Amino acid sequence: MANVLPFDKKLTAISALAEGSSIRSVERMTGVHRDTIMRLGLRVGHGCQALLDRLMVNLDCKTLQIDEIWGFVGKKQRNAKRRDRSQGRGDVWTFIALDADTKLVPAHAVGKRDSYTANTFLEDLARRLKHKVQVSTDSLAAYPDAIERGFGAAVDYGQIVKTYSSSNLYPEGKYSPPEVVAVTKTVVFGQPDAQKISTSYVERQNLTLRMHCRRLTRLTNAFSKKLENFEAAVALHFAYYNFVKIHNTLRMTPAMAAGVSQKIWTTEDLIRESGEQTPIS
Repeated sequence: MANVLPFDKKLTAISALAEGSSIRSVERMTGVHRDTIMRLGLRVGHGCQALLDRLMVNLDCKTLQIDEIWGFVGKKQRNAKRRDRSQGRGDVWTFIALDADTKLVPAHAVGKRDSYTANTFLEDLARRLKHKVQVSTDSLAAYPDAIERGFGAAVDYGQIVKTYSSSNLYPEGKYSPPEVVAVTKTVVFGQPDAQKISTSYVERQNLTLRMHCRRLTRLTNAFSKKLENFEAAVALHFAYYNFVKIHNTLRMTPAMAAGVSQKIWTTEDLIRESGEQTPIS
């Protein structure tokens, strides 16, 4: 006979995962086996990605900030062998776009910190917007070509260039960069408003992501073992962040502020909209 997981158990598990609990801690709280929780999170995460793809379109964003955040799957890059890399293990980066006005995250992408991922991400982001925007990024070399490829002439683009006290951005054994000694705003193309060239909000979103997605919490053993699991967890976070989590400054969800939703969703709404209604066997 099938072992049917009640919806209230699903709700408790997904709520805990979205708030930063680990798989094993959810297992202890709910009494549901970790493998069942893993499969549930994977399905809901895939459903959340489909939900974001469906609803994050024709957006009225005006000022976007873009950044990327580091993580890893299975093992860190320096420990990954050729076979590991072919299976998706090693360093993985999440590219994030954030609307500075509504704090909405209209798009994200998981991949390597390279031109291919940047191009794919920016092309996807551009398709979701309905008019010309101003974009700010850091000084990653892949961004200028990727933004031109994605937006064409319909963008005002500026970069934040940070100068650090050491040329080694992440010294061995350190998890934060050295002290910033200078910050320069550079107009790359178009006519961006210099006062709005910034990545402060999206960098703050990086902290929110690390606090609410256990797989990105530093110095723990809660990392993803498979790329598919990592992608699902990140998709769950951004769906929860956009539609369920109330932003303290806005006093509403980012989706409401951006006009994507007319109400504050509950976690139950999110689970059902992701298509998770079938029992677990």
